Amino acid sequence: MSHPAAGAPARTYPPRPQAVYFYGTCLVDMFVPEAGMDAIALLEREGIRVIFPENQTCCGQPAFTSGFPGEARQVVASQLDLFPGDYPIVVPSGSCGGMLRWHWEKAVGDDPALKAKAAAISERTYEFAEFLLHVVGFNRQDQGPATTVTLHTSCSARREMGTHLVGRELLARLGNVTLAHHDHESECCGFGGTFSLKHPDVSTAMVSDKVASLKATGAAQMVTADCGCMLNITGRAAKEDQDAGRAKPSLPGEHLATFLLRRTGGKA
Repeated sequence: MSHPAAGAPARTYPPRPQAVYFYGTCLVDMFVPEAGMDAIALLEREGIRVIFPENQTCCGQPAFTSGFPGEARQVVASQLDLFPGDYPIVVPSGSCGGMLRWHWEKAVGDDPALKAKAAAISERTYEFAEFLLHVVGFNRQDQGPATTVTLHTSCSARREMGTHLVGRELLARLGNVTLAHHDHESECCGFGGTFSLKHPDVSTAMVSDKVASLKATGAAQMVTADCGCMLNITGRAAKEDQDAGRAKPSLPGEHLATFLLRRTGGKA
């Protein structure tokens, strides 16, 4: 399979399916479950049945990108039979979606049977915003007050899944929402999975720059489709608020699914 950076042709999208598999990601499951539930609510409201395979775990990205191919292979191989039906697989994280779509086939090694299963899963994998825009054709009336938001997309999700483009388009379909672009949009927030643990000082400097850039837009809040980045950015902003004695968050953050559901009348 050609990687997007290698000039792969534009993706062909299927008609709206009756059902999808939802790959929740371990980070959403453990830290931001409401984002996953809101993504599921959006899909179900569009008449799509959502199947959540209960034995799903981590996508294997931490081991794969940290140089532990054996461990990554075990993680991936244990999940290849979780999606037996011919339904799309929707992932509410661009970086995890990119792992399934572009790297699972490499992670399983040279075993032909495993590679075939991983390749079939790759073709059916969609990042949540991509699926909502291009397959569902999401276009609900904006019921919220006028507001300005700024969008953050993880660096790997931008490169591998084009989340900046689909995120912008979904927000543009909300009539009362103005998108404020920031000058560090394509730069990493410093999270990078294990990077933030191995290089905390560098990571802190990177996320501080990102927070300053986001705040400089004057937006009321940040919206993102990657919870790892969201936790890193809002956590740093909260630390700065604490140090400055501010009681009100200066940079609230919200997953795109939660924002869309709330703005279109699906959540108080």
